[in-house]
Amino acid sequence: MIAELQQAVARYAHALDELNVPELEAVLAEDTTWTFMMPGQRVLGPVSGRTAVLDFIRAGHTAQAGRTRHHLSNVVVTTVDAATAEVRAYLLQTRNTGESLQIIATGVYTFGLRQSDGEWRIAELNLTLDNVL
Repeated sequence: MIAELQQAVARYAHALDELNVPELEAVLAEDTTWTFMMPGQRVLGPVSGRTAVLDFIRAGHTAQAGRTRHHLSNVVVTTVDAATAEVRAYLLQTRNTGESLQIIATGVYTFGLRQSDGEWRIAELNLTLDNVL
């Protein structure tokens, strides 16, 4: 079960970076919510519902320059039962413009996952950034 949870989080990061909408739809619960916190600033969100989250992701991809990667590490399952789980992971977000490599952000993801149709799906995503974007 732990490997399945880690796989769901990895699928999310790959799909996010590639703007693979079908994969994002598969890994996000229909009623998913996203919330972001940056130091010294207000909370962004929650962005509620898979459609709104996908619109948010598309807007982010349109605004970015270069190739962005979400590197997740130190992935740990903090709680789990038959239907729900919580997974935490460190974020290192990078951008490669072809001329330079930049570290954009670091932070901590907390994923709330839920079993749906035999798959683990992200029902809640909280990202606490260490820096302001």
